[in-house]
Amino acid sequence: MNHHDYRVMLQKTAAGSECPFPESEFQRRREALNESMRAESLDALLLTDPSDIYYLTGYNTFEVSVHSALVFTPRRMVLQVPSIETGPAVACTRVEEILGYRWEGVEEVLMPLAKVLAEAGPRIGVDFWHGSLRHGVMSGLAERLPGHRFLDAGPLMDGVRIVKSAAELDCLAESARITGLGIEAAAQAVRPGITDSEIAAIGARVMHEAGSEFMSMQPIVTVGRRSSIIHANHQRHTIAEGEPVFLEFGSAWKRYTAPMMRTVIAGAPSAKMEAVFDVCHLLYAALLDAMRPGHRFDDAAQAGEQVLAPIATEAFFSGVFGYTVGAQFPPSWVEGTGFIARGQMRRFEVGMVFHLPLCLRLPGQWGIGCSDTVRVTEQGGEPITANPWTLGCSQ
Repeated sequence: MNHHDYRVMLQKTAAGSECPFPESEFQRRREALNESMRAESLDALLLTDPSDIYYLTGYNTFEVSVHSALVFTPRRMVLQVPSIETGPAVACTRVEEILGYRWEGVEEVLMPLAKVLAEAGPRIGVDFWHGSLRHGVMSGLAERLPGHRFLDAGPLMDGVRIVKSAAELDCLAESARITGLGIEAAAQAVRPGITDSEIAAIGARVMHEAGSEFMSMQPIVTVGRRSSIIHANHQRHTIAEGEPVFLEFGSAWKRYTAPMMRTVIAGAPSAKMEAVFDVCHLLYAALLDAMRPGHRFDDAAQAGEQVLAPIATEAFFSGVFGYTVGAQFPPSWVEGTGFIARGQMRRFEVGMVFHLPLCLRLPGQWGIGCSDTVRVTEQGGEPITANPWTLGCSQ
């Protein structure tokens, strides 16, 4: 049975059976996108970011390294996937037009894709800055559609996704609950003699047992001096007495992730560790207060910089006080529709959700990090995760 016949047979029994949301939720999203497209006079969008495709259709797969695309117009949706993704395309979506191509025959994508875009109209929006947009696809389409204009529409899709619906907030709340279970279990297991890998395994097991799907990023655990190196991860290192153990976890629920950071000391913290942790806590309070509707992301970043000023030359901080989270796929849970950082002039709106990755690293010594995932309310930031905001100490 080839993939075309497989699709036809599946559609008789499994079409839409694993779609994550009711059609009304997807219709709300599509109407918002249609309105934004009209404002930009776009005839169609060519979407290749797995999370964008999921957002509009429910298409869900762990195999996101292959070419997949969604052509979205006000009247039509066409999903293009390789043969090995026929199952998810049928079961996870209600899209009626599915274009399959042989997994090993990626050159087959151009002709049918060009045909659909030719029928849509000459102004096509794409996200030029997303890594899923392959140069071969873009150059091939430009060659086949010389009368079409391909315009950067990344900000357009970001603007639709950045404010979360009630259904999305429910998913983030469930992720937050599971993330909390995993990070608490890992924190309780910290002691001298255990390895960072064992701590990560404990957290991962608890989150999966509690219902997490495959995660967009695996649990992050670093200890001692390695915790001063941003984006290092567990690597079979044994925890020694007095070392900080940095934890950053994020479970997935219907692909939505609410991450959280904690730091636990394998023994008693030094006075310096406590002082750095206190800065993180003050920084968190300042950001919650600044995350009010109408305030700019830049305003919140400036409030954060004022707290950081006394330690700014001693500790490394990424410069990003918060980033949006939502539905994502590996390799990252960062949604990327907004950043709390200097120069970011978008204004907060009720329903935006940010992870506040507040970690201060003293190079060659250690790092202390603590965070929550926070939603914007009329009164400011309100945590979705339930971080105890203590510098944990093992007994």
